[in-house]
Amino acid sequence: MCLGVPGQILDVRESPLRLGRVAFGTTVKEISLACVPEAGPGAWVVVHAGLALETLDEDEAKRMLEALELLAAGREEEAP
Repeated sequence: MCLGVPGQILDVRESPLRLGRVAFGTTVKEISLACVPEAGPGAWVVVHAGLALETLDEDEAKRMLEALELLAAGREEEAP
């Protein structure tokens, strides 16, 4: 199973590969933006395995983040 996580682009660096710093809450990672050439700073993207796969609007990103939080909370309740 694959999981894409929403993150917000902080900045973009044009190099041989289009890269950007993407924030996932308080964590910031360098991500390939090669598949989303239209995305710039402030845009929300779905990231899997270090690659931004698609852009999404802020409302959809927040819904995805809330769903992930609910999944994590349910998992914590099941832990011994």
